[in-house]
Amino acid sequence: MRIAYADPPYIGCAHLYRDHVDFAGEVDHAQLIERLQSEFDGWVLHASATPTSIATLAPLVASTGARWMSWVKGFAAFKRNVSVAYAWEPVIVKPARKPVVSKRLVMRDWIQESITLKRGLTGAKPEAVCHWAFEMVGACPDDDLADLFPGTGAVGKAWSTWRGKFTLPITPNAQP
Repeated sequence: MRIAYADPPYIGCAHLYRDHVDFAGEVDHAQLIERLQSEFDGWVLHASATPTSIATLAPLVASTGARWMSWVKGFAAFKRNVSVAYAWEPVIVKPARKPVVSKRLVMRDWIQESITLKRGLTGAKPEAVCHWAFEMVGACPDDDLADLFPGTGAVGKAWSTWRGKFTLPITPNAQP
């Protein structure tokens, strides 16, 4: 299966990345969701919890079969003049296949994990959030993952560590 992981600059926040090498301005989310639907079997899309973001994205994903989930941030960045912190964000998931209940993770439509700090770009996702998203999208270790907004490379690294959970360790003196 082909799975996409999309963690684009959030609606109205592209200016935060203007110094990044692949900066391209505001993301056309209608075009992005159309691409996710047409090119991939399943996908993950991170978004902002602002009213503008939710109002923009809701009609775009309404007919996709995707589910709105939540990343709750136990520790989040507090901004001056914002009296109530944005300490959660929507994670929209269109499963490639039905997720499998296993001993790897308790299946919930939310995860609580603190933000990352000093990872090179604002919004770099923690490994645990990526692992949870891979489970929610119903990924398998042999699936093809496309990180559409690689930024720091955190998603690709998390994909490698998640896939490593499925391999048996090489033991010394093992018989072939």
